[in-house]
Amino acid sequence: MQPLDDVWVDRYLTHVRVEKRLAVRTQDLYAQHLQDLLRRCAEADLDVLAVRDAHVRRWAAQLRARGHVSRGIALVLSCWRGFYTWLGRQGAVPMNPVQGVRAPKADKPLPKALGVEDALRLVSGPPATPVATSASAAEALEHEALAARDRCIAELLYSSGLRISELLGLDVRAHGGSRGWVDADAGEVHVQGKGDKWRIVPVGGAALAALRDWLPLRARWVVADGDGALFVGRQGTRLSAQAARLRLRQTAVAAGLSTPVHPHMLRHSFASHLLQSSGDLRAVQELLGHANIGTTQVYTRLDFQHLANTYEAAHPRARRAPSKPPGSQG
Repeated sequence: MQPLDDVWVDRYLTHVRVEKRLAVRTQDLYAQHLQDLLRRCAEADLDVLAVRDAHVRRWAAQLRARGHVSRGIALVLSCWRGFYTWLGRQGAVPMNPVQGVRAPKADKPLPKALGVEDALRLVSGPPATPVATSASAAEALEHEALAARDRCIAELLYSSGLRISELLGLDVRAHGGSRGWVDADAGEVHVQGKGDKWRIVPVGGAALAALRDWLPLRARWVVADGDGALFVGRQGTRLSAQAARLRLRQTAVAAGLSTPVHPHMLRHSFASHLLQSSGDLRAVQELLGHANIGTTQVYTRLDFQHLANTYEAAHPRARRAPSKPPGSQG
């Protein structure tokens, strides 16, 4: 005679197949998750109708401990929750033990940062590509202007850790409606960040040199515009974020980087490399414009990962000893 727990599961699977008409793949997953539930009940010497939320929480924790990701655990719990909701409609259980149980929160992924060498290779710009001999003087100038602008963008992103919106909001100089500008004499960038909060961030010498190279070429694209956007396109209008992302990605490819690069990656690289060198979390928070230092602390995890990787690669005792072959002595 079939155990009663199996009968309930079979009836529920018939329900989702016939009445709910779930996809075959979903039905297979439900069957798998419910068989796992029955196995856990058997191991706990527990009737499936006697499961309580404490059991479900423990089982969810066990899934997490065995390496299941948060989304996968959420799908398992969703299946179990639907099963017990159906059991409640049949009058078989007084409450749904899965109702208040949620999957553990997924770990926030670490920000992606470039290594120091890759970052320097990117901001230095790809090797100069010669302009075709058939190109006109205007085409050669445009090629030169694009290269200078793109290098200045990359240098400022990495030198000062700006967000792409902050960078593209910069004007050539300060004025009443400006959202930011570079004070080249002081070696500083004044920028209006999130929450309309202003901050001042140092600008490195290489970024200032790139700025000096770009400004005369910008003037050839923009006529009589002394207060306008610092970074413009060929039509003389403020550069869009989409265009800047595309150009940066192309610059990274031309520089020989295998990693897809986006503007925020240079902000992450700025923070990570600064923290690796200084260890001053509070200063990095101020430079990034984070309201909460908890937001900045993610870079300590990234810094530790860098140190751990260095340890694994360099320390003679870092690698695990090879396992002994079967039958060996000692």
